Formats: sequence, C-alpha cells, structure tokens
Amino acid sequence: MTSEGEVLWRPPAERVERARITDFARYAGVEGGYNALWRWSVEDLDRFWSTLAGWAGIRWDETPTAALAEPAMPGARWFPGGRLNYAAHALYPLGEVADADPAVIFVREDGYERVLSWADLRSEVASVRSALRGMGVASGDRVVGLVPNGPEALVAMLAAASLGAVWSSCSPDFGVRAAADRFAQIQPVVLFAVDGYSYGGRHFDILEHVEQLRGALPELRATVLVPHLDPAARLDGARSWAELTSGPADPLDFEPMPFDAPMWILYSSGTTGLPKPIVHGHGGILVEHVKQLALHLDLGPGDRFFWFTTTGWMMWNLLVSGLVLGSTVVLYDGNPMHPGPDALWRMAEAHRITCFGVSAPYIQACQKERLQPSVLGLEALRSVGSTGAPLPPEGFAWVYESVKKDVMLVSLSGGTDVCTAFVGGAPILEVRAGVIPCRLLGCAVAAFDEMGREVTGQVGELVITEAMPSMPVAFWGDADRSRLREAYFSTYPGVWDHGDWIKIDTDGSCVIYGRSDATLNRGGVRMGTAEFYRVVEEIPGVEDSLVIDTSGAGSEGRLLLFVVPAAGADFEVLRDELRGAIRRELSPRHVPDQITAIDAVPRTLNGKKCEVPVKRVLAGVPLEKAVSIGALANPEAMAAFVPGQ
Repeated sequence: MTSEGEVLWRPPAERVERARITDFARYAGVEGGYNALWRWSVEDLDRFWSTLAGWAGIRWDETPTAALAEPAMPGARWFPGGRLNYAAHALYPLGEVADADPAVIFVREDGYERVLSWADLRSEVASVRSALRGMGVASGDRVVGLVPNGPEALVAMLAAASLGAVWSSCSPDFGVRAAADRFAQIQPVVLFAVDGYSYGGRHFDILEHVEQLRGALPELRATVLVPHLDPAARLDGARSWAELTSGPADPLDFEPMPFDAPMWILYSSGTTGLPKPIVHGHGGILVEHVKQLALHLDLGPGDRFFWFTTTGWMMWNLLVSGLVLGSTVVLYDGNPMHPGPDALWRMAEAHRITCFGVSAPYIQACQKERLQPSVLGLEALRSVGSTGAPLPPEGFAWVYESVKKDVMLVSLSGGTDVCTAFVGGAPILEVRAGVIPCRLLGCAVAAFDEMGREVTGQVGELVITEAMPSMPVAFWGDADRSRLREAYFSTYPGVWDHGDWIKIDTDGSCVIYGRSDATLNRGGVRMGTAEFYRVVEEIPGVEDSLVIDTSGAGSEGRLLLFVVPAAGADFEVLRDELRGAIRRELSPRHVPDQITAIDAVPRTLNGKKCEVPVKRVLAGVPLEKAVSIGALANPEAMAAFVPGQ
C-alpha cells in the first residue's frame, strides 16, 4: 500500500520556468515561491484580482473603479462599475488563435467525431443567437437545455450568454421530475432538448420525457429539438436545430453586462429537497476560471483540454471555459468505459490531449481493471486531473506507474456552489501520494475546530474566510438572501462553511476526508468516509461499499457497512477479512457493528455515494423526503435501505 505523503513527481526546472503561474508571479512582483504568492493573494484581494485581470487581458466594455469595493460575505461587491461579457471572451479568447484552429473536438462513444474551428464555432453561435433574438429572448431571460455534452449545448450556452440571457442545463439522463424540479424554479422561456441519448451502446428515447417537461414549464415560448438518435426526429411545435443554424445570422455581437449579472444557474446535488438554483455571474466566473485554468492547470493556446463530465455537473462549465484561454476543448458524450475500459485513454492518444481530467472513481476503476495507458502514445499529455471524491494514495501511484511518469497529477476539491476548486495543484509544486499540494490562489481556505478556531495539522471543517468572485451572486428567487445565508454562513457568521473535512499542514498542503455531515465519529475519534473506503475497497472481494454512522446529535449510534461483493466472493469470508482490515488499518472503534451485502451503492447522477440520504432513510425519514429520486443514477438501489422492503 502506497504511503500517504510519498513524493511521486517534482516539476523539472524548465517546466517551472515556463509555467504561466511563474510569469504571473513576475508580473505581480511577488517573490518567495508559491506560499508567498498564496498569502499575498488572500491578504490583498483587491490587488490580487485586479493584477490577475490585467495580466490575463480581461476586456472591459466599461472599466471598473476597483476589484473589491466591499469584502463582506455574503454581499461582496466585485469590480463595481465594470461591464463585460463572458461569451465575448470565450469566442475571441485571451490567447492568440487562428480562425482555422480547432476550438472544439467532439467525440461520442459510438466513434462519431466532429471538429469545429474557431470560425465554425463563431458562425454557429451567431446563427443561434439571431434565432433566439427572433424568439424574443433578451437580457435576463432564462434559456435551458436537456442536452448531452456536445457542440449544441456549448453553442446554445454561448448564444444565450452573448445576449445577456441566463443559461441552465441538465443531462438528458435526468428524469422528468429531476429536470422539472430544477428548471421550473427559474421559469425558462426557451428549452433546447434532444430526442434521446446513448450510453454503453444502448439508446434511450426521451421524446415523451421532453413533452412532459414542456408541460411543467408554462412560461416556455419555444422548444428547439436537437436530433441525437434519429436525424428525422420531430416534436410537435418544436423548431429544429438545423433550422436555427442554417438561417440568416446577424453579425456576432455581445451585450455588455454588469460584472455580477447572472450568466448561468447550477444546482445543488438534489439529494434533499428541491435543488438550490445557484446563480453565477459573467465576471465572477470569467476571472475565477482564468485563474484556475491558466495558473493552476497551466492551460493556454495550443493546449487540448478534456474533462469527463455531463452538462449536469459543474465540471462542464469549467471545461468549456478552456475556450477563454484559447485552448481546444474536448467534449465526450457516453460511457467512459465503452466500448472498452481504455476508451478515454485511446481518445487522449488520438487527439493529443494535454490535460486529461476525470473523477477519482474513474481512476480507481482503471486501477482495478489493471489498465496500462502507458503503452499508448501519450506524448502530449502534461497533466491528469481528478475530482468528485478524494483520491487515495494508491490512485496517485497508479497514475505514475501506469499512465506516465512525467505528468502533473492534480487532485481538486471544490464545489458547484462556486463552480471551481478551493484546493488543488500548481505546475511549480511537487505531487505527493494522497495529498493535495495547495490552497488555490485567492482562496482563503482554513480548517476550523468545533469551537470555530483555526487549526493546523488536524482535521477540521473546511471554511473560506475571505470572499471569492465566483461565490454565488444569489439563489434564484431568494430575494433577501436568507436561503444563501442559511446554506453557507449560518454556522460561522461571515465565514463560508463548505461541509467538508480537511486537514491543512504547515506547508499549505492538505487532505480532504469527505463530507463533514457523513463523518464517522466513534468514541470521539472522527474519520472521513474516504479514509474508510480506502481500506475497504482495497480488499479484492469488494466491488463497492457504503458506510453509515447512525449517530445523531449527542448520541453514538451504530456503524453500518454495506458491501457490493465481487462475483464469486464468499461473503462470510469477506466479512471476516473486512473486520480484520478495518481493525488493523483504521481502529478497533471503527469496526462496523454490522456488515451487509447489497446489490449496488446508490449514487447521484454525478457518481457520488448517497451517504447522507441513506443515513436519513435509516433514521426513519420517508424515502421521498430523504432524497430526490430523480437525482439518482440508480434509484432502485435505495430500496435496500428502506425498512420493510
């Protein structure tokens, strides 16, 4: 088992020298290495963000009077008086590109591929923008998409943003209830939808779902059908994508928007109650994504940026922002393991991807499959990204043993709430197994103990003590911001409480231990679920697992482990192995009171284990109140936890 903290990669001197973050530090006049740069970035927010905007070349339609006029949380006032448009920067990027250069590479699981040049992308956006204007869409209107991760979703989003309209999207595998629970809250006027989608070689017709969804959105003025399964697909009263993109187009133009004007709406995971509609602004997303992608992922013109995602996950929004830096964005639609477990790695080879991003569970799945992507031609690959869950040390080691020895492995953690990461890596920092190298620039991340005191070297609540530009402008419909304050600022007034356990060491590196509200607390010994899964899922007979601590406020309950056994495993033998390994690797206090075999672990559509909803169901909360079934990838898996079923 790989030791946590073991050094796996050190950036060569020439890579440090040419890194964009090195250039930025020189521009800012800050010396002393990464930690000095981070301290400056969180202690002088106004100067840091104004310097970043100047270094990147952000184009203002109206110049702001300052970077930060009011630092309060919530309610920080960023770049007051400034006007710009996100879509203008995505279509005419901050890095130099030629019209014929590829802007978008689209790959589908069935082998279909399409490349759009910068000229192609601008042309399609101009056509769809003109069509939306013809439908009466104006600044502030909401435009939504039930669409897969393909060029149409990107074009529709940029067209809406260019007009000042607000975009929101769901993946087409969302059920009708899940999509309606999100979209109905924001009252869209236009819906883009596909006729169906493909996954793992199977086709799913959703025209009936689209019709039902339209019935739940009474403010709709128009529906645009995007053929996916059937080029001849039709829907009564809907316009076709071909009609929009082949019609006459006005010259491409961009509505100058206030810095905090709504640009897109994302949603909380939807595991409890109605998902929160999280509003992000044109300017906040623009400057935050420039910082994240340019300084931490080292992206720029000529790079090919990929992250496996759907349009229902914030990583799609981060991915498409690669355009702002002049990078080619690579969009993939389908099952990442189809037609074989190496499908994405072969795509990385074929399209010379430089930054390859996936989820931690995907890396662990590749590890279990004993894949060896190193046999492929991955000469262009410079970095591998991992997010969505903590990546254990063995996952880090697999990347360097089986993918490539000279890549920067970036383990990120952040959230939909800010549409970015709080902690991650940088091309000037070494990579150590199981450890996240740094708190990102401009992110005042700290760990708080139970008394709200900052701690170092021990596990605490992940909090943000200073404002960030991409913190939500608002929740849609939350006029007095009461829901926003309750969501993030009710525990520590004026401090963002994110709901993760984190340990930050004296050198600024950190380890994420999972959600704090799913933490295992046995006899006062706290442990994140990620640490527990690392031991459990290393055992060969375990396919997947879910651990639940039924303890409530002031009382210690039972520790329950649910296991999906591998085919052919003897569960009685496996149960003994698990108890022994947990006692040995974790602590006797964390040996489960009960170990139960199940068929599948319930997960959200983004692949996260449903620890909190299962805990609530086991506590007697009715299933319909404990979880939004439409937000689950495998809702049938919840039945194993419902009493009497």
